[in-house]
Amino acid sequence: MKIDINNIYDIENEYFLKTYKRNNLVISKAKNQFIWDITNKRYLDFTSGISVCNVGHCNDIVIEAVKKQLDNFMHISNLYYIPIQVKFARTIINKTKLLTGAKIFLSNSGAEANECAIKLARKWGFINHTNIDHRYEIICFKNSFHGRTMATMAATGQNKFHEYLIPLQEKFVFAEINNVESIYKVLNKRTIAIMLEPIQGEGGVVPFSKEFLYKVREICNENNLLLIFDEIQCAVGRTGKFYAFEYYGVVPDIITLAKALANGLPLGATIVTKKYSDAFTYGDHGSTFGGNPISCAAAITVLNILNNQFLENVCNISQYLHYKLCNLKKKYSIIKDIRGLGLMIGIELSIKNGHDIMRYCLEHGLLITCTHDNVIRLLPPLIITHEDVDFAITIMEDAFKWKTLKK
Repeated sequence: MKIDINNIYDIENEYFLKTYKRNNLVISKAKNQFIWDITNKRYLDFTSGISVCNVGHCNDIVIEAVKKQLDNFMHISNLYYIPIQVKFARTIINKTKLLTGAKIFLSNSGAEANECAIKLARKWGFINHTNIDHRYEIICFKNSFHGRTMATMAATGQNKFHEYLIPLQEKFVFAEINNVESIYKVLNKRTIAIMLEPIQGEGGVVPFSKEFLYKVREICNENNLLLIFDEIQCAVGRTGKFYAFEYYGVVPDIITLAKALANGLPLGATIVTKKYSDAFTYGDHGSTFGGNPISCAAAITVLNILNNQFLENVCNISQYLHYKLCNLKKKYSIIKDIRGLGLMIGIELSIKNGHDIMRYCLEHGLLITCTHDNVIRLLPPLIITHEDVDFAITIMEDAFKWKTLKK
């Protein structure tokens, strides 16, 4: 049955649960850093599908790898050995020597990767302590976002995600970002792990400081806690390093990944360092589709693309974008702050309803996102050029000028 494009809004409303507040844009195709609508209007994409298509939409090399795997098989099941899974696991763990001896669990999404991390931490806390004093409590951070399953939502430090869903899964407590004393206030004999995003994405693009993360690592070492880094949005080259923890110089015990791993295909990963990698045994965890061969084929290609030269270019283009944005900040008082790392950037506004800015940019050919009502979030494909930055800056400046006059 052919969908009537002219009535797609009505048809979508008839058949979908109302979980997405969509923008007024119907997509027809996407390539590299651009998206086209059904009228063939082109948009520069500074969202990457929310930090997913890091090496560009419909990347030719990724598509070739996917097609090759499609000729072999799409799905078998994790009851058997799948060579392309093993190749992917070896490739990603060998991305840095800091993960030598680590092991991996493959899933389909970031929420699942985080579920695995939570589950493993709690099992380790149980088997390494007596039944009387086993440990299970996890310290998370205010304004964090870890997923929309019941456990990962309970670990999310934003009340708006908790509405109508109480009682939540218990024993997640919350500290304040870059505040060491707030950790000690919630640390107790039941604590087993500290879980954080090195750069909070949905929380407004707020980076943790290096000094604070060094102290968090120290607290974990002193109290025999697991340190979990949720790098679902900030890894896979987003900061100019493959992993964000490489930028900080702090190695976590568990790293969770998803989003950009397979450049648009579903794939999540939970990487567990050697000390904790034996906590799970047969039957403790599983996934029907986790580590799908098609996704693994795409992911291996992504890992190969993100070599040192590529990441160096990410650093260079991000510096140019930051420089241009700082110039805008000097000109427009509604820009309160520019923050982030690499090509994960937040523009905090002094006014509410940054969605007006987002809609203005969309109408003029630039796709951006807004979080927390007043933070413009930029997550462009890592392949953008100086010309793309100039175009984006021009559109955003017009938007800020328009919003200033409107105010």
